[in-house]
Amino acid sequence: MHNPMHTHKKAYVVSVNMGYGHERAAYGLRDLAYGDIITANAYPGIPKKDKKLWTESRSLYEAISRLKPIPVLGDMIFEVMDKMQRIAPFYPRRDLSAPNMQIRQTYYFIENLGLCKHLIDKLAKHPLPLVCTFFMPAFAAEIYNYPGDIYLVVCDADMARAWVARDPKKSRIKYFAPNGRVAERLKLYGVKAENIFLTGFPLPKELIGGPEGTIIKKDMAKRLCNLDPNGVFLNKYSRTLQAELGENTCPIKSDHPLTLTFSVGGAGAQRKLAIDVVQSLRLHLKNNKITFRLVAGTKKDIADYFLEQIKEIGLKSRLGKNLFVDYFADRPSYFIEFSKILRKTDILWTKPSELSFYCGAGLPIIMAPSIGSQEQFNRTWLKMTGGGVTQGDPRYTNEWLFDWIGSGGLARMAWNGYIEAPTHGSYRISSIMTGEKITLEQLPMII
Repeated sequence: MHNPMHTHKKAYVVSVNMGYGHERAAYGLRDLAYGDIITANAYPGIPKKDKKLWTESRSLYEAISRLKPIPVLGDMIFEVMDKMQRIAPFYPRRDLSAPNMQIRQTYYFIENLGLCKHLIDKLAKHPLPLVCTFFMPAFAAEIYNYPGDIYLVVCDADMARAWVARDPKKSRIKYFAPNGRVAERLKLYGVKAENIFLTGFPLPKELIGGPEGTIIKKDMAKRLCNLDPNGVFLNKYSRTLQAELGENTCPIKSDHPLTLTFSVGGAGAQRKLAIDVVQSLRLHLKNNKITFRLVAGTKKDIADYFLEQIKEIGLKSRLGKNLFVDYFADRPSYFIEFSKILRKTDILWTKPSELSFYCGAGLPIIMAPSIGSQEQFNRTWLKMTGGGVTQGDPRYTNEWLFDWIGSGGLARMAWNGYIEAPTHGSYRISSIMTGEKITLEQLPMII
């Protein structure tokens, strides 16, 4: 970490590499970061005892997540873990500020075992605003009297009590809420209204193109062309589309073939599902009627599994043509390249993780089964925006997927997500952090 000197418009952006969600949020804010994004559980010089505590917790979560698809046993084991972080029903509105067992456990790790103290002490030598995408470093900063402002980015469409300090009414942590439900939930947890900012999730700016959305509008026009080959949606809403996306929206030639991207989560729990889809699309892939990308992220074992299964299915000859396995040696490369992949993706198939918010980038989302209670809330939110739909039977993807395309249904979802979901979260957060005013529409309270 370098001496920040006079960098009042910069901040320490702190994440953790547990799954991809927290780092994905941090990646969207990387232009705010002084130096590199700091990974709280893997930064240079992290004490061995801290590293051990973080590693054990992450390994346990990933192991249990991989067990989830196993009938009966996997569900039972995952249920026990999930119950600890379950989100209480929102209604009736009531005071939910009392700390629970998970909060007490978190504070034990910080206060009794000193977790994150080394990091906070190090940053406090040259204080800048602190933007965290996971609650542990934010809590530690408050406990250890970090001299700068503390912000916490929430990464799902609803949130557990674990994300709010033990005594929320006295806490100075400020929150960036990805949607209206989280903003309202924070109030139930006792967070002061002045510490809540409704911003939207920080999507990467390279997918958006400034407050005017120059990039997203161009990409949307091309995507809608691929998603509506019969012109069902395009013809019905041509005036609306041209008013928003430009006069030449309909028709326009896309710069890429119809592309479906399947993104596997950090724990890799749904790798078999991806291969079931490949099997179903076998003839369409052989006939070059669709491009399919399987994003293995940074998991080489998943990439190897994909390649092995593709060969067994008899599609080795399509690799590198219209069938791709995307693997990245490190996490920074993954996030950079994933944005490039999404710009030429027409349909995103994934579990309803933080990627649910990417419907705001105009990507229709096919939702795989949820893993964890927070993903159930993401699923509900995504359906309410109209930007996503639960997957059909993967064995018959070759049938229902092309029915949805032929009817203009997925084009409608792309449009709904673009219009209804927050798109400019990273810009709103930047504006709050730097004081630079930008003109953006007021976010709807999507509950």
